[in-house]
Amino acid sequence: MKFARMGAAVAVAAIVVAACGGSSGGDKTLKLGVTLPLSGGAAADGQPTLKGAQLAVDEINDKGGISGYKIQLFPLDHAVNGKYNEQQAAQDMQTFVNDSAVIGIVGPYNSAVGKVQIPIGNSAGLLQCSPANTNQGLTKPEFGGLDLRKANPTKIAYIRVAATDDIQGPAMAVYAYNTLGLKNVLVIDDVTTFGKGVADTFQAKFEELGGTTADRVGAGADTTDFNAIITAAKAKNPDGVYYGGVVTSGAGLLLKQMRQQGMTVPFLGPDGIVNGNGEAEGSLIKIAGKDAAAGSYGTVAAIGDFPAKAQFDANFTEHFKADKEFNTPGAYSGPAYACATVILDSLTEFLKANSGADMAAIREGVRAWATDTSHSFDTVLGTTAFDANGDTTQPFISFYTVDPNADGGGNWVFKEQQNFGTAQ
Repeated sequence: MKFARMGAAVAVAAIVVAACGGSSGGDKTLKLGVTLPLSGGAAADGQPTLKGAQLAVDEINDKGGISGYKIQLFPLDHAVNGKYNEQQAAQDMQTFVNDSAVIGIVGPYNSAVGKVQIPIGNSAGLLQCSPANTNQGLTKPEFGGLDLRKANPTKIAYIRVAATDDIQGPAMAVYAYNTLGLKNVLVIDDVTTFGKGVADTFQAKFEELGGTTADRVGAGADTTDFNAIITAAKAKNPDGVYYGGVVTSGAGLLLKQMRQQGMTVPFLGPDGIVNGNGEAEGSLIKIAGKDAAAGSYGTVAAIGDFPAKAQFDANFTEHFKADKEFNTPGAYSGPAYACATVILDSLTEFLKANSGADMAAIREGVRAWATDTSHSFDTVLGTTAFDANGDTTQPFISFYTVDPNADGGGNWVFKEQQNFGTAQ
């Protein structure tokens, strides 16, 4: 098994035992795969997301499982040296495909990973539900989505509960221009599928509104020294900085070096920067420092103030209280729980009428039920449904800011949200 890659084999073994509900080997077992970056700096993103799925599995097993089956959580870590790795993610996806007991997958977290995994899942007909992927090109035909599902263009095997970057980027542009009053923004991206894509949509909308781009810079995901970029940008007097990328690509270092050079303007970014409190290793706040992180604003491509949030947060914290580092929900813990719910509810509905089905039929039954556009699901996020491309029909964007005085040595706090499925 690949769990050793997480660098905490004992902890992962505990996850699997807990997910199985301590069941004996005599129980029939089906597996829910989880594909996330779980180790090193990426753990601040992956671990809280994993635990969202784990909570759903543990709860269903505590109720006796589904139609005689126990559900086993099967997480694979595609972080290499603390960063998500597309090659490893592709290998992990093939591992899931080759295991007939895997009936669905929660993940991935990063859009670049989705880009390599979707063709594999589409060819095999193995459902995956991403709580966090946002690049519009993963699904939408007008952005190249059909290129990733060439084997079965109309047989959807990938769904997501997150809104897409053609919504997320512009949403922050509107917030920056209208709410924060910014007019001249430095735009930096990490030259990845996600980072460049969301930065492009931010910049286009910001300029459409009347704002100007002080400069547009690509800084690869291995960049550790942003000082030259900052020095050059200061001469152009930006009143804000937008970073398209994730913390493991350098967002925290960029923010830290900005403040060291006396650049105190607001720091903006997508969900890739909203990754944990001031005590979480690998988080933006931990790397930059809570005082430096004050004045940061981030979007999360999911509903932040969902109807059952208070109860979910309480259940999560109680369930994982023994974990000293990742015992509070992250931005995508609730969406991961929702993804697991969609897959497990689809399994429940299929087995009601097909109790004797073999593994191949169960896998296909789960995929078909979840992607049927006439179906909706009652999840922790509220009613969840998907369109013909697998995208959520309720594309929320939530806005967060860093409060340096919040619990945990500084934290991201929710400001507001908007459903862009109903916005005019």
